Amino acid sequence: MNSKVESHILENGLTILTKELHHVPLVSQWVWYRVGSRNEVKGKTGISHWVEHMQFKGTPKYPVIVLDQAISRDGGVWNAMTSLDWTTYFETLPSHRMDIALDLEADRMGNSIFDKDETELERTVVISEREGNENEPLFRLGEAVQQSAFESHPYKNQVIGELNDLKTISRDDLYRHYRDHYAPNHALIAIAGDFETDQVVNKISELYSGIERQKAAVHIPTPEPELKKSEKIEIEGPGNTIYLQVSYRSPSANTDDFFALAVLDSLLTGPSSLSMMGGGSVSNKTSRLYQALVEKDLAVSISGGVQATIDPYLYEMLAILPPEKSTETALKIIDQEITRLKQEKVSQQEIARAVKQAKALFAYSSESITNQAFWLGYASMFADFTWFETYIQRIEQVSAEQIINFAQRCLAPDQRIIGIYRPPNNRN
Repeated sequence: MNSKVESHILENGLTILTKELHHVPLVSQWVWYRVGSRNEVKGKTGISHWVEHMQFKGTPKYPVIVLDQAISRDGGVWNAMTSLDWTTYFETLPSHRMDIALDLEADRMGNSIFDKDETELERTVVISEREGNENEPLFRLGEAVQQSAFESHPYKNQVIGELNDLKTISRDDLYRHYRDHYAPNHALIAIAGDFETDQVVNKISELYSGIERQKAAVHIPTPEPELKKSEKIEIEGPGNTIYLQVSYRSPSANTDDFFALAVLDSLLTGPSSLSMMGGGSVSNKTSRLYQALVEKDLAVSISGGVQATIDPYLYEMLAILPPEKSTETALKIIDQEITRLKQEKVSQQEIARAVKQAKALFAYSSESITNQAFWLGYASMFADFTWFETYIQRIEQVSAEQIINFAQRCLAPDQRIIGIYRPPNNRN
């Protein structure tokens, strides 16, 4: 058994990461494309997500119905996701049937049908998705905060895109985006499970070797490293719950500051899961803000949000309050705990507990064959696969001085966005 990760790069630029895991007869393949909402321009927001939808409309070899049957009839699962920095497609299925997954993804890279009628049908779907999201308090609040937190970087936009853009993007726009970005030199295949590496690499090489590199330029935005203002945004809407979101600029994932933030987040609110695939949970009842807010009945819950991104993004703390509770009181408590963190030395015992919880959550999210393949590709979108392999080691090395230094530099009250969603006529 070869449980080490092996990396192979084909002549056309396609990267292949393999990890043999023979304890169950399953294989999970993830095909990652280095394109997400970060690479979109004004007037074309949401186009990466829409192209993801179109990839399920079939190819001449695998018509839309055949695609789904090819996976589900053998007990497999498949899906796709579009995020800020990437788009990915995966299949997890019995190992003796993995060839169908390898073949259909190679086919989808170059031969997807962007039928005009199907494009218009899908326009209705993505617009409906966008309009449905607008009924969700956290979507409305998150969108307002993102718009305020970035001046021009595409991270200011939701992955789903702006409604006006979804109404005007054409079939040709979608197909051009597909052709520009769905190419081997913009892609990475991560595959984990019950297989022999040489056989899989040879098979993938056969399938993809005839697909040429794409020379089209990819839009690379200029990072926005710091928030240059403090702003409070208030939104009213239906419901009986108050949401208080406090957002600071977060560091790029491939920096030492990111690991200091991971431990700080665990100290303040409890550890954030970086995985989109779930895999267990860890209690945050020992975190400072849980004890200061939830245990004292000032909030129903408190959580943090850290995302691993290419460029600096947002670190968010979210408190959920009953309508009779005060947002000003909750914000005051949050500020007091951040100030205390900046001014007092954090004990090694508290750091050890925070690190232990972050490690546990990371381990839970890495257990399955699907999650192992996910992490190999996901880490490669903003760093490389060794980021995943060394994650635990790097958070174990975070010191109290690093945590305090990060808090002093990056959690400034004059460099944050405060977002409040409240029921109508609520001024608490």
